[in-house]
Amino acid sequence: MDRPAPIAPGRALNPRRLGAHLVGDGIDVAVHAARANRVDLCLVDVADDGSLTERRYRLRGPVTGIWHGHVPGVRAGQRYGFRVHGHWDPTVGLLHNPAKLLLDPYARAVTGQARVVPAIYSHTVDRYRAPLDGRTSADRTDSAPFVPHGVVMDAVSPAVAAPRVPWCQTVLYEAHVRGLTMRLPGVPADLRGTYAGLAHPATIAHLLGLGITTVELLPIHASMSEPFLTDKGLTNYWGYNTLGFFAPEPRYATRAAQDAGPRAVLDEVRAMVGGLHAAGLEVVLDVVYNHTSEAGADGPTLSLRGLDNTGYYLHDGSSPARLADVTGTGNSLDFRRTRVVQLALDSLRYWAGEIGVDGFRFDLAVTLGRNGAEFTPYHPFLVAMATDPVLNQTKLIAEPWDLGPGGWRTGQFPAPMADWNDRFRNAARTFWLSDAAAQSKGTTGRDLRELATRMSGSADLFGLGEVPGGRGPLASINFVTAHDGFTLADLVTYDHKHNEDNLEGNRDGTDDNRSWNHGVEGPVPRDSPFAAVLPVRRRSMRNLLGTLLLSAGTPMLTAGDEIGRSQDGNNNAYCQDDEVSWVDWSPVPWREDMCATTEYLLRLRREHPVLHPTRFASGRPADGDDLPDLAWFDATGSAMTTQQWHDPHHRVLQMLRSGRPVDDSDALIILNGSLDQQPVALTPGRGRDYELVWDSAWERPEYSRNEVDHDPLSMVASPGETVTMESLSMRLYLARP
Repeated sequence: MDRPAPIAPGRALNPRRLGAHLVGDGIDVAVHAARANRVDLCLVDVADDGSLTERRYRLRGPVTGIWHGHVPGVRAGQRYGFRVHGHWDPTVGLLHNPAKLLLDPYARAVTGQARVVPAIYSHTVDRYRAPLDGRTSADRTDSAPFVPHGVVMDAVSPAVAAPRVPWCQTVLYEAHVRGLTMRLPGVPADLRGTYAGLAHPATIAHLLGLGITTVELLPIHASMSEPFLTDKGLTNYWGYNTLGFFAPEPRYATRAAQDAGPRAVLDEVRAMVGGLHAAGLEVVLDVVYNHTSEAGADGPTLSLRGLDNTGYYLHDGSSPARLADVTGTGNSLDFRRTRVVQLALDSLRYWAGEIGVDGFRFDLAVTLGRNGAEFTPYHPFLVAMATDPVLNQTKLIAEPWDLGPGGWRTGQFPAPMADWNDRFRNAARTFWLSDAAAQSKGTTGRDLRELATRMSGSADLFGLGEVPGGRGPLASINFVTAHDGFTLADLVTYDHKHNEDNLEGNRDGTDDNRSWNHGVEGPVPRDSPFAAVLPVRRRSMRNLLGTLLLSAGTPMLTAGDEIGRSQDGNNNAYCQDDEVSWVDWSPVPWREDMCATTEYLLRLRREHPVLHPTRFASGRPADGDDLPDLAWFDATGSAMTTQQWHDPHHRVLQMLRSGRPVDDSDALIILNGSLDQQPVALTPGRGRDYELVWDSAWERPEYSRNEVDHDPLSMVASPGETVTMESLSMRLYLARP
């Protein structure tokens, strides 16, 4: 692989502009490989029989670690990669091997898939791909036929204007491009599971009808399945194994776009974003900058590892050199390095500025704020995003943990970021499920302090920071479920995970589910002797939905939860690209009722600003008000005492929010977390009547209207009046003006 190559005919106009860009009569190319002795640009051509030939040009440099050049005669659609020459010394982390064709980290498109064969490893391996000689020997087999190639792309037109939904109106909907539409009625067969299918009118109609404002997509960056999954005949369905940070994943494009080539794939992605924008919907991308698909030291060499292993990846400083893994994937990108920070920022600006997406959810975001072992909210990468004129106008959401030391950092990211609030998830599940399960076995659960703190916006987590009052309650991304973990339906159906289909002996996935099967594990037919648990399970689902959508904070729904989607108890379906993961839209009456409930709750939240406060409550009346902005009461309508807050046997709670500061009705939310019906004396409030607008005991919101038609006064209660709450239920009352 070390054959001579002519030097690139010209210099890049701007050597600091990394990647391959059409300029004048050809392309400018620049790549960072600080420890290399030579870098060759390889223009790859494919013959009719599939064989590959290369035209190589030695790049100029290095200039501050960057190799660059201009090559005339190159047009859009050209495949390319790099071969890097330099020292091979694994003991100090140097893994330069020109036999390996490397993907440009800045490639705007990729073509082909990695084949899991020994040739894609830079060190010698046996036929089972186990390393030989302690990874000290370089493998000299050409990897070009077995790895993805970058593709030169021409410029794109300006992105379509975004809806810019305010945080106070935002409702997130986490979805997988493929899983959302594979079985969605109304989407044509050739569009199902694709970018185009996501923007189809049938998909948009469901999202708008539900009340969603912002679609949060699982990763659509080009990715690769882990070799151990490929060996089992499985794939990485979720896509959290990034191959390229600029290129879209081709397998989510329609077959027509894939056949037409990378530009058609990119156009389909942009059309998806534009179509959702035209409907008033935002698009947030789940992005994985914490690690790459090159895995641990035994993993393949596809891009960064061959360009500059020690410059891109976090090492622990030992000798021999050893990767530091704070992500659980084998490698972690080193955000102490200027070029790593630049790579992430350039990628984000590209997707926001040229593709037009509206925000990003950062997977394992603590890794992105680490100076080696230590996390800091003032990390240069986080500061750069907060001050960047493009990025600080987008929605920035942290998954505020990783697997390294001190990895749990919920509430500690800087403005304007928001954080996934796992404490909210745990509190809601604990109160409605694991505590209820404990009661059913004659024991007690936890007291009410944690749940009340989460429902009121998590001021203990988000009330601190550089600005007085912190980031406010809307910085808390409240969720009960997400892509990983049980679905909403499975939370009330299974006590234990059932991940056997993952072929890992059911060892994968969390055991901290805080779920409750209500006495029977798994599905229960309607004609079963155990069918009595079904209504209770459905009520538990409505309780979780109500807690999510009526709490202070920004709610996030997981696709399919609105219709009770199940994954058959699999709480880690990352490798299940089949009916286990795809949303089942089959019309079933109880699922239609659940969807109607979700729509109704979201409409209430949208129409009543009292249900989505923008500031933390003080517990005192605002100016011009005679009612505290937030107050808590027990079942007798009296203010909660310190003893009651600490008593795990106390399972009834009333939360009263004043609506006067936002020119709205007062909202009274009542929770009954006991297994018995409970009499509740409504707190006096302003002395005005309350109207019951939702009860989780209702299978469908329309049931309440039937009662009103029969007896209009049945939905109205006076202050101090005693009402009877069903076991394990919650209610929302609004005080009449």
